[in-house]
Amino acid sequence: MIRELSPAPRPRNNSTSLRRAICILLKLGEEIDGTGYPLTGLAEKVGLNKSTLLRLLQPLLEARLVEQLPSGNYRLGRRNAQLGNAYLAGLDLPRSMHDVLQELASRTRETVHLVVADFPSIVYIHKVETAHPVRMFSRIGNSAPAYCTSVGKAMLAHASPETVDLVIENGMPAHTPRTITTAGELRAALSEIRESGYAVDDVEHEEGIRCVAAPVFDQSGACTTALSVSAPVDRLPRAKVPELAPLVTAAAREISTRLGAVL
Repeated sequence: MIRELSPAPRPRNNSTSLRRAICILLKLGEEIDGTGYPLTGLAEKVGLNKSTLLRLLQPLLEARLVEQLPSGNYRLGRRNAQLGNAYLAGLDLPRSMHDVLQELASRTRETVHLVVADFPSIVYIHKVETAHPVRMFSRIGNSAPAYCTSVGKAMLAHASPETVDLVIENGMPAHTPRTITTAGELRAALSEIRESGYAVDDVEHEEGIRCVAAPVFDQSGACTTALSVSAPVDRLPRAKVPELAPLVTAAAREISTRLGAVL
């Protein structure tokens, strides 16, 4: 009697574990005060039970992508700085355009940011700090939602309808009482931005902070970069925006020209 052989077991697909590990890293990247997340709190945020989370954290701890503090909390590990620096080292934009950003910061006496699109978010890749003692808290490598930031809206105004839909479908929760939270309001705002050439975060993302941004275009005419000036509302009242906007748009045009854009 010939016994039929059972089919060989398929190799285990670890893509689910990988996605979960990436989700953990991204969630830890949202923590900004350095205190980290306790195991229970992190489990709730990523939607995993504690035993599964501990299993996924182990290789991240070994690779120093995650570290455990004396408090027991978890936060991003030092290896992320190495990866981030390697990425930024290959990105010539911050270095080659620093003089333009520095000049804008000097003329406005406020903080200047350079960002790139990672829709539905944006990522800060360069910053020139103000000399004022009261400053906007931001860090290179941090991300923020595109729909409620001036830089995000500046880029979305020149993005494809599919990209705008992606941002809307990802959700538009309120960060402040002034945040745009509906698709109709956002699309109307983007239309106005295309007309004016600049975008305003009118205390929509962070309480007490107003920002003015302009889009940067590359040789192909695409807009995946933007720059902004940010300041506390007492130093940047709404009435000052029309005065600041030409400086911001001029800096964005200079960088666009250097990138080979035909304006």
